[in-house]
Amino acid sequence: MTAIRVLLVDDDPLVRAGLSLMMGGAEDVEIVGEAADGGEVEALVDRTRPDVVLMDIRMPNVDGLTATERLRGREEAPQVVVLTTFHADDQVLRALRAGAAGFVLKDTPPAEILAAVRRVAAGDPVLSPTVTRQLMEHAAGSALDTRRSGARSRVAALNEREREVAVAVGRGSSNVEIATELFMSVATVKTHVSRILAKLDLNNRVQIALLAYDAGLLEEDGH
Repeated sequence: MTAIRVLLVDDDPLVRAGLSLMMGGAEDVEIVGEAADGGEVEALVDRTRPDVVLMDIRMPNVDGLTATERLRGREEAPQVVVLTTFHADDQVLRALRAGAAGFVLKDTPPAEILAAVRRVAAGDPVLSPTVTRQLMEHAAGSALDTRRSGARSRVAALNEREREVAVAVGRGSSNVEIATELFMSVATVKTHVSRILAKLDLNNRVQIALLAYDAGLLEEDGH
């Protein structure tokens, strides 16, 4: 079994120690490095080649948002899971738009944090449909009209089937659930998701969900 390589980024040494102790005991996870600030992340990633970075949002010098944006702009970037104390924080939303694969609350039970790391390493986002809805509602507001027109022009590039898959991703459905709902194989769903990511120049399913919301596709869907 190849262990999932994890880099811990948090300015609190006690949080890092707790995460390292909790995750280091799992047979399929290896903690390959720790950083106390976002400014240390890129050099550490080059040195340790993590699969997943657990990234604190609030740090004194370079915050987790900036560090996430820098990482996700690189080729072969590791997946990023944001660590936060808030469900619907503006910075969490910005990190997700920048390409983070999801987030976990710092008081999440250890087993769930491990499960989140495993899911992200396997290519799945760490956002439940409930949390997705909370974030979407939080995202609504004065900037939505501006985002909507831009998002609508982008999703116009999708064909009808890709649009249906994008809506299902936006609702938080898994590949298996989408396959059942749209009467296609899981492999076909994965192909559609890959095409959507390529056409819209997106990093992951979370960004598909946010774009589908911004474009108003979930409202039109009526679920």
